[in-house]
Amino acid sequence: MLEIRGIDAFYGASQVLFGLNLDVREGEAVGLLGRNGMGKTTTVRSIMSQAAVRSGSITFCGREIRGLPPYRVARMGVGLVPEGRQIFSNLTVLENLTATARRPSDGGTRKPWTVESVYGLFPILAERRRHMGNQLSGGEQQMLAIGRALMTNPRLLILDEATEGLAPLVRAEIWKCLDILKSRGHAILVIDKNVRALSRVAGRHYIIEKGRIVWTGSSRELEESPSVRLRHLGV
Repeated sequence: MLEIRGIDAFYGASQVLFGLNLDVREGEAVGLLGRNGMGKTTTVRSIMSQAAVRSGSITFCGREIRGLPPYRVARMGVGLVPEGRQIFSNLTVLENLTATARRPSDGGTRKPWTVESVYGLFPILAERRRHMGNQLSGGEQQMLAIGRALMTNPRLLILDEATEGLAPLVRAEIWKCLDILKSRGHAILVIDKNVRALSRVAGRHYIIEKGRIVWTGSSRELEESPSVRLRHLGV
């Protein structure tokens, strides 16, 4: 589904990614791990055409998306839950969900997400539907950000720092949501620092360090490699 081959990404004259390779297959959940400042968010921004990728290839469902405007990447079926949530604070919950809603990009092979199905996934959003974005708690905002991304009916959902800064009960709710999405066949790329929780959702993982992929393997291989976790993740 998503294939990244040998990309070099820059901010101005500063190179951040070096020959990065990464894949997400149809219906697969993949984790992207690494310490702060190692290039995780730049990888996401490269996929979404928000960072300057000067070489390499990024294909989605067999089509080259490197260099496309971000809105075209989204229209092709890539949904993003960005770091910091970035919901519309001056819109209600319902308005946030409907502002960017669109039909599925795959011809309707999967039951489309609607406001009602998002409320079914996160019942608290139904209770808060008339609240403004800035009246929500951090956890509610993250649920809204996920719901907003699902309303674009993506083929691939990307979550950048899925549970950062959230209370334990809310984190558990987010991981439960991702389990449900995975069971429904959604392809997911997740960035998070909670290795144990992420390993229960994702089947494969990439570890990035200083803009390069330094390790890739299954959840079991990561669990059985404490030296890898200590060297590259500090856990």
